Amino acid sequence: MTRKEPIGVVGQIIPWNYPFLMVAFKWGPALAAGCTIVLKPAEQTPLTALYAAALAKEAGIPAGVVNVIPGYGPTAGAAISEHPDIRKVAFTGSTEVGHIIMAAAAKSNLKRVSLELGGKSPLIIFDDIDVNEAAKIAHGALFENHGQICCAGSRTFVHSKIYDEFVKQAKQLALDRKVGDPFDPEIEQGPQIDQDMFDKVMGLITSGKQQGAVVETGGERKGTVGFFVKPTVFSNVTDDMRIAKEEIFGPVQSILKFDTMDEVIDRANRTNYGLASGIITKDINKALTFAQAVESGTVWVNCYNAISPQAPFGGFKQSGIGRESGKEALEEYLEIKTINIKIAN
Repeated sequence: MTRKEPIGVVGQIIPWNYPFLMVAFKWGPALAAGCTIVLKPAEQTPLTALYAAALAKEAGIPAGVVNVIPGYGPTAGAAISEHPDIRKVAFTGSTEVGHIIMAAAAKSNLKRVSLELGGKSPLIIFDDIDVNEAAKIAHGALFENHGQICCAGSRTFVHSKIYDEFVKQAKQLALDRKVGDPFDPEIEQGPQIDQDMFDKVMGLITSGKQQGAVVETGGERKGTVGFFVKPTVFSNVTDDMRIAKEEIFGPVQSILKFDTMDEVIDRANRTNYGLASGIITKDINKALTFAQAVESGTVWVNCYNAISPQAPFGGFKQSGIGRESGKEALEEYLEIKTINIKIAN
């Protein structure tokens, strides 16, 4: 017979962009599997995880089952990845750090690793749809959470027949986006998380200008205080530009032109990432053709960022290993044991 057992003590390292949701994604399957947890929150957002730990204590979870260790990646994160008594590490964050964690896990005790990493997700928009509605979906796919989302639809491929009209609509949506104090309920976009991320976003905006993309709107900081970036829309973007290849993690929409299905599938897959993708079309055959051919862990049809807790989420290629959510996430925290019993005569 076979049985499944908890893997044991697990280390979890989460990012700053969805600090409470990431706690839920990590703790849920680990606790359900019977594991104990050592979690390191991002240094930018440690208080969220500490508050979640206080709620866990209040809910009656025994001491020592859930442990939160704030700290920096090179110290606290490295200690979790290298510790011989930790049997698994689950990480959500950049692909670069994912490489480091996987190497550390291999060099220590060959602990199991699950990684949910970066992306450069394509959103394909065909010419058989309502351009206004498609522009709204694409806007939400990119600008949600100030563009600070791993599965952001950051490469917007638009069919050449509707390209100009789509760019016009995308520009207006970005112009209408309200940027300011995130505690104001009327505001849609606050600042980027910190100086480093602000500088990265502004650097990639500069590269887009230098490489010949057209700034339809934005392309600069908002004001002189804080890490505010004007919602930015680039048109005439080509595949060789940095803004079309690198994860920006900011409010920067890159709009590319395409003509045929075969062409756009090839271009969509021409990346080291494979986290998510989307297609907007009225033709179910087009949708299914793309969904089967694209190299990504999630495909959204006529919607975007529709993440369900019962559905597995994770990436192909350098966007990760393993899955979050669904029963597949539970399997990440279980060992399989085979038991053979000789029956006496």
